[in-house]
Amino acid sequence: MKDNPLKLLLISSPVGPLGSGLTGGVEFKLRNVASDLVRRGHQVTIVAMEGSTGWGMPLVEISGMVQTSAQTQARDTPIIIPPSSVLAGFWDYARQVQCDYDVIVNFAYDWLPFYLTPFFNRPIAHWVTMSSISDAMDEIIEQVVMAFPGTVGINSQSQAATFRFGTRCRYLGNGIELSCYNFCPEPEPWLAWLGRISPEKGLEDAVAASQMTGIPLKIMGVLQNQDYWQQILRDYPEAPIHYLGFFSTSELQQHLRQCRGLLMTPRWVESFGNVAIEALACGVPVIAYRRGGPTEIVEEGKTGFLVEPDSVAGLVEAIKGLDRINRNTCRQQAEAKYSTQAMCDRVEQWLYDILMGW
Repeated sequence: MKDNPLKLLLISSPVGPLGSGLTGGVEFKLRNVASDLVRRGHQVTIVAMEGSTGWGMPLVEISGMVQTSAQTQARDTPIIIPPSSVLAGFWDYARQVQCDYDVIVNFAYDWLPFYLTPFFNRPIAHWVTMSSISDAMDEIIEQVVMAFPGTVGINSQSQAATFRFGTRCRYLGNGIELSCYNFCPEPEPWLAWLGRISPEKGLEDAVAASQMTGIPLKIMGVLQNQDYWQQILRDYPEAPIHYLGFFSTSELQQHLRQCRGLLMTPRWVESFGNVAIEALACGVPVIAYRRGGPTEIVEEGKTGFLVEPDSVAGLVEAIKGLDRINRNTCRQQAEAKYSTQAMCDRVEQWLYDILMGW
């Protein structure tokens, strides 16, 4: 069946336009997957919010109100769809054109696409991009897992462990286009922190470690929560930190590759940790809290260090050991485990399997 190219409709996250950084890891994943599927001869169309980039691929832009990110809400927060919802617009469009595609691939961690799954006459492949953070989401995802076996994919075993149905999900992992990341054997005396500047990402711990060690910290990513950022500046006035902004991959790796190490300080269970493999691809060791996806990426003492969650003292101690890490080993791990090709081998087989079972 692999000789038959697929026609695929990829539906993005409703929390912001692709290219803005607001969609976080979804944007990173969707671009890499779509690009490789096109290289393999499949036909891909992306549905995303108005103002998005399609990176040269067919793009359908939908206008409407953004959805509030589930990451910022409590486990028992009711499901709310705003007026003129862009999420509803995505799926109304998908309903209208579904017969033109073999498989619809959902990248949105939101209740509506899972609820709508039984009402479509084309298979929907759901790539769950977050760990368990909502009771309502857990319930609706489990319903799809049971009714449509094999159609729900996850990023890591750590993510799967947060769901009672995790063992029934398809492991897909993640990967990057390694040619976009240049190895740097001799770093500058800086640390890096990458991600959306929002409370659940725990930036203040990295800033505290920078202040305690006196080592400059370069911060890169979308400034999503201005109040949170200003509070960090007030709390750590002596920290040698530099906010550089949000960058394209090309610009990002130019800054990242020069750093001694990357700090990952999330307050929640990251489903994977894309920034970790970006750092490794540049030869940059990773210091991460021992929770979620990074625990499956960082090889203790070889490509970085895993630290007790929420321990600034642990971060400081790990920073002292960065010079013991061989940066060539970091790049080699990225090449061996996290190429786009390896990820898309798994994704392509997943999509064919779903279609075979439909």
